Amino acid sequence: MDPWLVMVAQLPTEDPSARMRVLRKLESLGAGVLREGAYALPDTPANRKSLDELAAHIGREGGTAYALRVAVTSQAQNEAFRRLFDRSAQYEALVKIVEGLRLGFGHSDPSALARVLLKQRRDFEAISALDFFPPPAKARAQQALADADQEIRKLYFSQAPTSIGTGEKLHGRTWVTRKPLWADRLASAWLVRRFVDPEAKMLWLEGAGEAPPDAISYGFEGAHFAAGDALVAYEEIMRQMQLGTNQAIARIGAIVHYLEAGGAPVQEAAGVQTLLHGAVRRAQNDDELLAEVEKTFDLLYEAYFEPPQRQRGAGPQT
Repeated sequence: MDPWLVMVAQLPTEDPSARMRVLRKLESLGAGVLREGAYALPDTPANRKSLDELAAHIGREGGTAYALRVAVTSQAQNEAFRRLFDRSAQYEALVKIVEGLRLGFGHSDPSALARVLLKQRRDFEAISALDFFPPPAKARAQQALADADQEIRKLYFSQAPTSIGTGEKLHGRTWVTRKPLWADRLASAWLVRRFVDPEAKMLWLEGAGEAPPDAISYGFEGAHFAAGDALVAYEEIMRQMQLGTNQAIARIGAIVHYLEAGGAPVQEAAGVQTLLHGAVRRAQNDDELLAEVEKTFDLLYEAYFEPPQRQRGAGPQT
């Protein structure tokens, strides 16, 4: 049976705001409510530390609290404790929202669909962070998010260029660059996967390693999309793929250019640089790094994108 922690607390009564802060902290930890003044969590080092700190805080605010390690006496009691942390309903609600996006496929602006999906992905991460006993519904939600992401990517790319030269198709190709990965190479990978080749496979070369003969290369000397004196690789991809008419893509290009090559300052560059440093520290490997950075560039794109305005009163073209 599972080990458990139980906090028994007499919360501050004279200061309602202090009481509310304690309740919000318990909620943020994912604590289950046994009854008023009694809260449960799985027994982990992180949860023990959090409850000990909270008990000390409650004491300073004029209340009393005890964080106890307890053992249930039957499997039935253990299951009852586990049900306090069942997140199935939250996952199922998320699945319904994500699957509802399909009604907009082919009708709604892909960027609007992507914005909704991004919020659901953040909600999924928030639920997962407090999901101590993952139910089957978690895997269903994860798959629903992945499927919707693929469908929306296809909508984005339905009008994208399909070749970089005579006979060279851009679908499911291997795209290669060299380490270390920073603004230009990471932004280029995002640009490729979002607007050029949704099924692209990314390969990161060590040192002077040779690229596979059929790979499309970027971000180093001699690559298909090489950085030069005037343009970084992101801008070269944007130029050759004729993506520069999209002002959101172009504005991101200006940030990437400044971070890699200097030149005219861009106000948002410092913030993007900070987020990239955070992604480098958080990621365990290069694929995780790209996944983290893609979130940053997705958000930038959503902030910059202005959908085309329909002309009022325009009749059918003849």
